[in-house]
Amino acid sequence: MQFLCLIAGAAIIAIIFFDIFQTVIVPRPTGWRYRPSAWLSRSSWRGWSRAAFRFVGSSAREDFLGAFAPFMLVTLLVFWIAMLVFGYGLVFFALRDQVKPTPGLSDAIYYAGTSLLTIGYGDLAPSGTGARFVSLCAGASGLGAFAIITAFLFSIFGAYQQREAFVVMFTNRAGAPPSGVDMIEVHAQLDMIGGLISIMRDSELWLAQVLETHLAYPILTYFRSTHDDISWIAVVGTILDASTLVITAIDLKSKGEAKIVNRLGRHFVNDFSRYYEVAEGNQVGIERGEFDTAYERLRQAGVPMRERERAWTEFAEIRSTYATRLNTIAQYWHIPPAQWVGDRSLIPHHLPLQVGAASLADAVATIES
Repeated sequence: MQFLCLIAGAAIIAIIFFDIFQTVIVPRPTGWRYRPSAWLSRSSWRGWSRAAFRFVGSSAREDFLGAFAPFMLVTLLVFWIAMLVFGYGLVFFALRDQVKPTPGLSDAIYYAGTSLLTIGYGDLAPSGTGARFVSLCAGASGLGAFAIITAFLFSIFGAYQQREAFVVMFTNRAGAPPSGVDMIEVHAQLDMIGGLISIMRDSELWLAQVLETHLAYPILTYFRSTHDDISWIAVVGTILDASTLVITAIDLKSKGEAKIVNRLGRHFVNDFSRYYEVAEGNQVGIERGEFDTAYERLRQAGVPMRERERAWTEFAEIRSTYATRLNTIAQYWHIPPAQWVGDRSLIPHHLPLQVGAASLADAVATIES
């Protein structure tokens, strides 16, 4: 019995430290199948998201979904510490002959907690070499775990704020919910069609940052945007759709930045789809009529357009490489629907932007609304 408790306790401690090491310290994507925290996050999200759809209003549902990531951060901290306490408790129970007075299982777990948290009331004390060594290891484990997790929290919130700063800036240009068609249309109406190249360059940097941080620290993917009707996944879709339109439908001399950001965006979607094992496919994701409507909107806004049939053929070919995966990812996180991303039947009707002779201030106010 003592030997089994010793083996079980040591295994639990090793698994938890491996989990913390893979989750917090390793700065790259790691496998999730053998990490308890990943199983806990994924299974909790399934139940949490199902419960969210019991709320009638979309605002209450978003608030509930937005509480998941902060709640899960606290839950992971409690889970890791509790499992370490339990693991060390089993070890101390196996070494109970070296602890005075001789503890039962509950007393051994209590002693493990006071050692791990460096409280040390003194009502139980190690008397043998093995128990003393494990007590020192427990104290060092507690200090180390809390220090690492504290640094982890700062990294998480720093990456989240960096992500959301771009999301807010981007949706100021692309609307809320964001749309690639709206973004191009707004730039054309404000006589800033050349500014698309600049936003594509900024988008490339943002995609690279989000790809690195969110696969290395998957808990970030569950943090929702602080503003209604927008999400980081919808921004990814808008970047891809806008760049695809620039490549295939818009008659511009220089399309290099659009091609580069489009390639990175598809790499982004493919990496996330592989990590979360979402469905694959080669569907365009929109009807021909939707493309024709977008084509006419851009043409009427003064955007130089290519021949329509050729533009649709090339647009469908490129969009089919990412649309299915992107929509599956959007459905997994239940994002607010965007124009061509997510459950588009939920998008409220809104009039197209009409800038015309309006002042720049009025145009910006229209975009923000």
